[in-house]
Amino acid sequence: MNVSVVIPTYNRYKLLKRAIESLYKQTCLPDEIIVVDDGSTDETVAIQNDFPEIIYIYQENRGVSAARNVGIQRAKNEWIAFLDSDDAWHSEKLQKQIDFHIKNSNILMSYTDEVWIRNGKNVKIPKKYKKIGKDIFLENISYCNIAPSSVLMHKKLFKQYGLFDEELPVCEDYDMWLRIAIEQKIALINEKLINKYAGHDEQLGFTKNMEKYRIYTLEKIADSISSCENRFILEKELHSKKRNQKKI
Repeated sequence: MNVSVVIPTYNRYKLLKRAIESLYKQTCLPDEIIVVDDGSTDETVAIQNDFPEIIYIYQENRGVSAARNVGIQRAKNEWIAFLDSDDAWHSEKLQKQIDFHIKNSNILMSYTDEVWIRNGKNVKIPKKYKKIGKDIFLENISYCNIAPSSVLMHKKLFKQYGLFDEELPVCEDYDMWLRIAIEQKIALINEKLINKYAGHDEQLGFTKNMEKYRIYTLEKIADSISSCENRFILEKELHSKKRNQKKI
């Protein structure tokens, strides 16, 4: 089972090196590593010299969704994994997901649990972010609980549900996972297999009004929901988010 890893990046040269090094430490190596440089102005271009085997693509700054989409379209393999350039994989991450999908060929997407590290120290993950892995649509309707760096998925899903929404400056992962979870089973590999880092200068800032983009997503996908139960869940969440928006 061959896997292409897509890494979007912007002005994170040192962190990008750490991310790629974690791929070369995998017990099962990826078949292809694609770095999409979204208009960096630092020394990111030098990553080609550090890792000559990778595929390096430069584009004018268009955002993380566009960068991921370019990587998806360039990938030669049917299975795609994502790695944000400030995160890192544990050594058995890819092997455990590949083993799972070989045994469960009907499931086309999986994700893992994670370790949070801020300023070099492990951080206790808030209870609301606990991975459960039962009803993925319900568990992600309020906020995104699937880290892109933990995801392995088949290209069929992009053909069926589309690519990342390039109109979204944030919450593009929230949008994508919900679109898929409406109809597809998404499996949780319930082990901490990635490190998510925070507190560094290169960290992308959080948009103050992320709820605006979540509302946009829920309104966009509402008509595609056939399940009465999921439609009720969505409408309830949408009403709650709009009500809270008015209080801001």
